[in-house]
Amino acid sequence: MEITGENAIAKRSNFTINLISFLVPVVVAVLLALPNKLDLGEWTSNLPHVIGVINTLTTIVLVLGLISVKLNKVHLHRALMTTAFSLGGLFLVCYVTYHLTNPANKFPGDGIAKAIYLIILLTHVLLSLVVLPLVLRAMYYAVTNQFVRHKRIVKFAYPIWLYVSVTGVIVYFMLN
Repeated sequence: MEITGENAIAKRSNFTINLISFLVPVVVAVLLALPNKLDLGEWTSNLPHVIGVINTLTTIVLVLGLISVKLNKVHLHRALMTTAFSLGGLFLVCYVTYHLTNPANKFPGDGIAKAIYLIILLTHVLLSLVVLPLVLRAMYYAVTNQFVRHKRIVKFAYPIWLYVSVTGVIVYFMLN
């Protein structure tokens, strides 16, 4: 069977998405497990606040992105979703930087409050692993004008992405 140019590009893109989806959580887990923290200065202790703002902005932009596509404002939708995707990248840089330089925050409460926090945190983390390949594929399908596939995958990707960003904000407020 002959592999066409488009098919080869699709295979490479799929491989790249799978590789990124595997490597990001592995690298983050390894970095988080490092016992010795880097000293990049006191400014890194403020990164949780920056991360909280990023998650809040991501939530707002995701909601506006959905509204814009429902109103058939495709260019606005594209700009908003690209912004949300970029905020996700910025979040990852800030998150890794913070955890490379500071110990993890501990939840200050106990009892039912801690149980609720742990459930929210667990679902947030697990779904963040699930959503990465979905968002990468949704972006790929949009950029390559494969809108039928794009619409099909965002039915799953969007609510998970929104949940992850909202629970990111909730986790931030519960820790602070």
